[in-house]
Amino acid sequence: MQAFYSDQFVLPLPQGHRFPMAKYAMLRDALAAHLPDIELLQAPLASDAELLRVHAPDYVRGIADGSVPKAVVREIGFPWSEAMAERARRSVGATVAATRSAIGQGISANLAGGTHHAYADKGGGFCVFNDVAVAARVMQAQLRRTDHELQVAVIDLDVHQGNGTARIFQGDASVFTLSLHGEKNFPVRKEAGDLDVGLPDGTGDVDYLAALDGALLELDQRCKPQLVFFLAGADPHEGDRLGRLKLTFDGMQARDQRVFDWCLKRRIPLVLLMAGGYGSPIEATLQVQLNTYRLAYAHWQRWQMSSPITQN
Repeated sequence: MQAFYSDQFVLPLPQGHRFPMAKYAMLRDALAAHLPDIELLQAPLASDAELLRVHAPDYVRGIADGSVPKAVVREIGFPWSEAMAERARRSVGATVAATRSAIGQGISANLAGGTHHAYADKGGGFCVFNDVAVAARVMQAQLRRTDHELQVAVIDLDVHQGNGTARIFQGDASVFTLSLHGEKNFPVRKEAGDLDVGLPDGTGDVDYLAALDGALLELDQRCKPQLVFFLAGADPHEGDRLGRLKLTFDGMQARDQRVFDWCLKRRIPLVLLMAGGYGSPIEATLQVQLNTYRLAYAHWQRWQMSSPITQN
């Protein structure tokens, strides 16, 4: 199993900034120590051509040279710097590379990614470019056939609704967006996706997993994807300072296992993105993510052992 990282590009954030930038290097170190069979690879840069499949030319250029309007920078939440522009491209490049890997291996991952608040013409909520949207468009172009377009599903289980992703794919029958999120959490203004399941503050394991089961059943009835992007945000965990839900470590693992099993049963390649996680302490987020990767690696092993001929 391959996983791509870009944590060597650390943003020069002001003292006291609430984004836990250190979590990415911590996750890579934890994987190297506890799951050494996962192949860790440096993320490539996303090209202009790849970014422009989704993002407006003026926005791509503004992020590259720093001319992006200050109001847009404030909405992103990171001050502009060359490191910020580099990291944003690497984060998208990691998801594009992971998608190509997943097509052949069944599953691959970006140790960051899931930047679902980015729109075509602006960023937001610590998201610069929308890595899932770009990777989906790149792969649709690469695998386009004359009779049909690659069908994609986005299973977004970050605690915050994927407003940018929903907006980008509104009205596009080739991409199905599912978001299970805190109804009263960020963003205040949600965008209509194909299937939005808003949950009340304080939702715990039992109610969350029941809602997920219902959402996956509806996804199965409405879409037959050939590729899945799974945003496995750690922020529904009860230890997250921004999440406001109450999932335990066991509940989070049950969540992940449901998605992995759903994809394996249907023999659908899966791209794993880590999305949000703001644990207090941050080690809680790290534990959730490490548990996700243990299940992901087991999924990869099961995929290699199973024959496509035996799958329904």
